[in-house]
Amino acid sequence: MGYVFCLALCLLTPSALSLLQEERQAQEAEGFSDAFPPLWESAPGTFEDYQRKGNAIVINPWNYRERLGLYKILLNASAKYFAGFGPNNGGNILWGLPLQHGWQFRTGRLADPIPVTGCGHKDGDYLCVSVQSWWACMNYYLAVIPFLGALDSGFFGELPYTVEMLPPVEQQVEFCHNTTECKAQAPAVMASWSDFFKYLLSTGPNSESPATVFFSQDEALKYMWKAHVQSISFARPEFQNRLKYLSSPESTFGEDWATAVDFIAATHFLTDQNTTNRFQTGLPPRLLLEGDKAPLIADLTLTQNKVLFLLGALRKSNEKTECCPYVELKPTMTDKDI
Repeated sequence: MGYVFCLALCLLTPSALSLLQEERQAQEAEGFSDAFPPLWESAPGTFEDYQRKGNAIVINPWNYRERLGLYKILLNASAKYFAGFGPNNGGNILWGLPLQHGWQFRTGRLADPIPVTGCGHKDGDYLCVSVQSWWACMNYYLAVIPFLGALDSGFFGELPYTVEMLPPVEQQVEFCHNTTECKAQAPAVMASWSDFFKYLLSTGPNSESPATVFFSQDEALKYMWKAHVQSISFARPEFQNRLKYLSSPESTFGEDWATAVDFIAATHFLTDQNTTNRFQTGLPPRLLLEGDKAPLIADLTLTQNKVLFLLGALRKSNEKTECCPYVELKPTMTDKDI
């Protein structure tokens, strides 16, 4: 009985995702387009697009465009591994990261939530990423750490310079800023991301590792989701104190979302450009406010209300049963299912 109940919980996430097809089709019919994150075209796409100080490339991850550029470099560098999965690098499974970051920016989730500064607000420094934002701090471990993990793995080859991340004005000790610091602060997370990029390298045409000559999308998803889950697991207790700055419904949604990652990861959910964009139509297009209660939030779509409700039910049930942690399951969802 307990096993069956846990299995039902594991299937809740695909059930929620299956609601998204009709929503996406309606938006496409209205000319809605979010294929790329906001400001994607103007984001840095090479190391040379960033500021250089002496022998170091200096990146400010507390600026939305500069953090977005980390993803753009990763996508450009990994494009050849996903060339067989669609044109224009659309089949690259790393699209889930910048598209999620873009959704956070578009919906105001990277801005100062208090707010005592103009960081991230339209009447202030619009591109600022706030160190007080729970979403921004969690995302640091899904932006900077994957990038530095790739750097540490040799994914970018031999670089003639070092790479440094600028620290935030406050709470600098909560973040690492280069490969050495991050390997000391979050060794397991760095190792997992490094392993993902080493797997890609091992399947390349110049690979010296014959054991993994043939590229497997599912194997790549396995490595990526393992690293993703480890990033969330490490960052979640570190930034628990940021949730107090959010409304009660938004704070709850953040917790629900972080919990859902374990279930999504267990399916090796495909995070290419198309699938991620369809998936995100079910996420709330604004910060949740006091009084918002799914599935009865008036200005959210029926699908968004249902997804919020199901994510909440998933976390509550998981807390009661403590079942279905991250395990490796055969993928159950593809782009055709959404």
